[in-house]
Amino acid sequence: MKRGFFFLTLILSLGSSSLLEAGLRLPALVGDHMVLQRDLANPIWGWADPGADVSVSIAGQTHATKADDQGRWKIVLQPMSGAQHALRMTLSSNGEVRVLSNIVIGEVWICSGQSNMQWSVSQSNDPDLEVASANYPNIRFISVPQTGTQEEQDDFKGRWELCTPETVGEFSGVGFFFGRQLHQTLGVPIGLIDNAWGGSAAEAWVPREVMEADARFSVVMDQWREIEANYDHEKAMADWKVKADEAQAAGKTPPRAPSDQLRGQHRPGNLWAGVLHPTIGYGIRGTVWYQGESNAGRAYQYDDLFSLMITEWRKAWGIGDFPFYWVQLADFMAEKPDPGDSSWAELREAQTNTLALPNTGQAVIYDLGEGRDIHPRNKQDVGKRLARIALARDYGMALEYQSPSYKSMEVKDGKATLTFENVGTAGLYTFDTQEAVGFAVAGEDKVWHWATGKLVGSDKVEVTSGEVPNPVAVRYAWADNPVANLRGRNGLPVVPFRTDDWPLTTDPANAPAQ
Repeated sequence: MKRGFFFLTLILSLGSSSLLEAGLRLPALVGDHMVLQRDLANPIWGWADPGADVSVSIAGQTHATKADDQGRWKIVLQPMSGAQHALRMTLSSNGEVRVLSNIVIGEVWICSGQSNMQWSVSQSNDPDLEVASANYPNIRFISVPQTGTQEEQDDFKGRWELCTPETVGEFSGVGFFFGRQLHQTLGVPIGLIDNAWGGSAAEAWVPREVMEADARFSVVMDQWREIEANYDHEKAMADWKVKADEAQAAGKTPPRAPSDQLRGQHRPGNLWAGVLHPTIGYGIRGTVWYQGESNAGRAYQYDDLFSLMITEWRKAWGIGDFPFYWVQLADFMAEKPDPGDSSWAELREAQTNTLALPNTGQAVIYDLGEGRDIHPRNKQDVGKRLARIALARDYGMALEYQSPSYKSMEVKDGKATLTFENVGTAGLYTFDTQEAVGFAVAGEDKVWHWATGKLVGSDKVEVTSGEVPNPVAVRYAWADNPVANLRGRNGLPVVPFRTDDWPLTTDPANAPAQ
């Protein structure tokens, strides 16, 4: 009797993992409280016994399919425009029945990027008021854990949460304030999928094989192949422990422990495989993105990289050029007394260049930063500016959502007259002085000097500098932390720009000879 019990226990022990995987299983995204994208054919997928029949029913429609030899199955729901009440979904396979409740039809957005998207509601301005008032049962969100890997993941641990004071605090501030504005304006349920990872580089969000095949990124990939061949995390940790012990013994602050570079948020393909992949295919309206700080040192390649990333995301979802809106980098670091080169300005230019892709938009926020802090707390206005773009572009609202931008320049008698577009119905203005500041001009010598800007019409600014009698180029808000005050009457600041095409300083090809 004891021997039989022993063998039964052994069999159950050895087979426990496979037994747990058997039967009907659903990904984290398909569960109670989920939001389905309205007016879209929403895929629903999961796993069952290989070859098993699977049935899915919701709101009067039923779909049947069969699991493949790996147990995977998928059905596609007919588009639904909305519902007056929460729905239930019934799934069945081999006699097993699952019922999901409190499902709503609305607008679903991915919130992605690095730390400024990850930055939580509790870390934003007025956290106590924001958290206490966050009773929005028809705003739902789900967060994807930070998993860095080269192996494409099919699922993650997480669940849809209703927005309440108890749940909202740790969710993305930008994501929540964006979603709240949509919810309050449209009056429909909002679903937010947060997969942001602080410090992440754009190349980590691109498929590894795509990066490998693109000659434009050969230097980056060569560097990573060398890291992969030589990096020893156990040795790095052992070396750190010695230094940490020495620092502690001397009464000093120990150095930060090294992160595992191979499992981190910089390695090409890691976040595509570990974070994004398990969400690919879920019905969405679009994506809001806040990233770039980690790529500023290589700003010269960011417009190629960012465009490639967006293209790969859209290709993977297979629903066309879905909306992709991002936040341009905020103002950061010390103000400089003289105009000159700036890696953050070059990164902002790369972000602006990416607007060449269809169905994209950009929230300009160099007026919302804090200079000394790379994580400005005013996430409310960031979210609102992103929402303004979406409300105008995707929901048909008559809003002036674009920042004014440079259009053309005419130089005559030592004056550069700049013409702007997207100035709105009321034109340009300066919000704190009579003169427009933030302009710099250069002559043939390519030496930059501060210049004075004078409004000479609703869409024109006359720029002059006594130190540059014959200007050939103008730059505006071209600094890590620009001091600039020109904006449209809609309150949105003018997009930073340059009229020259001189070599970018972040490009190693333009580095001074040693």
